[in-house]
Amino acid sequence: MAKQRSAVLIASLIWGGSILLSRLIGVIREAVLGRVLGVTGETDVYFTAFLLPDFLNYLLAGGALSLVFIPLFNEHLTRGDEAGGWEAFSAIATVLSLMLVVATGALWLLAPGLTDWIAPGFDAPSAQALVRLTRIMLPAQIFHLLGGLLSATLQARDKHALPALAPLLYNVCVIAGGLLGGAAMGAEGFAWGVLVGSALGPFGLPLVGCLREGLHFRPTLNIKHPALRTYLVRSLPIMLGLSVIAVDDWILRQQGSLLAAGSIATITFAKTLMKVPMGVFGLATGAAAFPTLTRLLSEGRRAEAYTLLSSAVKRMLVLAFAAQVLLTCAGPEIARVIYGGRLEAGGHQEAIGSALGWICVGLWAWSAQSLIARGFYAQGNTWTPTIVGTAVALLCYPLYVGLRVELGVDGLAMASSVAVTAYMVILMALLRRQFPGTPDGFVTYFAKMVPATAAGIGAGIAARPLVMQTGITVVDGAAAGIVGGLVFGAATLVLRVEEVREVGALVAGKVRRRLRRG
Repeated sequence: MAKQRSAVLIASLIWGGSILLSRLIGVIREAVLGRVLGVTGETDVYFTAFLLPDFLNYLLAGGALSLVFIPLFNEHLTRGDEAGGWEAFSAIATVLSLMLVVATGALWLLAPGLTDWIAPGFDAPSAQALVRLTRIMLPAQIFHLLGGLLSATLQARDKHALPALAPLLYNVCVIAGGLLGGAAMGAEGFAWGVLVGSALGPFGLPLVGCLREGLHFRPTLNIKHPALRTYLVRSLPIMLGLSVIAVDDWILRQQGSLLAAGSIATITFAKTLMKVPMGVFGLATGAAAFPTLTRLLSEGRRAEAYTLLSSAVKRMLVLAFAAQVLLTCAGPEIARVIYGGRLEAGGHQEAIGSALGWICVGLWAWSAQSLIARGFYAQGNTWTPTIVGTAVALLCYPLYVGLRVELGVDGLAMASSVAVTAYMVILMALLRRQFPGTPDGFVTYFAKMVPATAAGIGAGIAARPLVMQTGITVVDGAAAGIVGGLVFGAATLVLRVEEVREVGALVAGKVRRRLRRG
């Protein structure tokens, strides 16, 4: 067990560091976007242009490609049949490439007719710009999907560095596209950056890694290959389902198009800030733990696998709850610092800060879902997360509409948090039933962490009028966040949350080691 935890820790450090840098560069990307375009209708069009490309990726299970393929490739590696693993890779990659090219061409042609459904509130010039940007971005999914398959073969070998660095290069290219395009190209410069970045980052870097590992790809249209059939069977629910994890962005942008210009930008900027800790803590831990979980389950060590998973979730959520406190208490100041002066002129930073606070109510669920869903995927079960996620999305859609009508952007943020929280609670309960007799301590954990988080947020917000006296944005925001963070930390200690002590000891140990090296 110690060896497995060590493997997960090392992988988590690789993914955590890379995703942290990627999210920070992602924030810089959004900052450049905010400073170049501002919170305007053009920004709304740019964010909405991702809907069809994202749908294409989702349609071919690109978002869960590594989750489906890693267990398949691992089975061959476990048996010492590396040639069989590359044969499976070739069969799947060939068919997916053909499907992707056909689907990309179809959506490229159909884009003008789909704008009314995608963004019913856009006027004619915005709809035309939406079609133009969508067509630039659509081919990027070819690189994302094939790159995801290449990355999965590396992760199955516990080679995480290049897959983890791919988003960094992608974001750098998007920033370069926006800066080089400048005011002349506007949103179109960012769109071209998306296309180039997809080719160089998510596809190019994993390709280099696979060539080093002895990539053996032979195009083969063998639709009867068992690995292809297994992949399609496991991916089918993801292709057919519309899980709330995927469609939340679609709904937010569709409903946001019915609000005032800049509303899509406001909710997207807020969610981008929430995604920083979600990615660093949740996605990093999930990506790192998945290969180890798959191996433990394939060896029949189910109790050990679930114990590893539940421990990882609880430790990760310590950081997620702490991030929620800080982001909620200092949201407007964070928005002002990152997105620039163009927001301040229209008071947009306050709107982003408010939406950020509401969307962070679901931060714990967004972070945990990447781990909990992998508990199902590691067993080859892709149906349960998809069915639950689709049911939640359908049931909560009227909530998005109703809260949008009543409360605008804040209402959409509230609906998003309710939907993802409902999805996570149901999924955790169902996963727990698959490991009877193995304790996880979740009930006790949340009974302590929820009031501690509420206390931290309440204290930070109550202290804002008292501590925000300097007029310096960074200082005022930091003061409010520190008050909330200190109260949150004190509450967890009073309530004796063991995971807080464990995370604190881990961080302190790393700091001591670095000091000794220094």
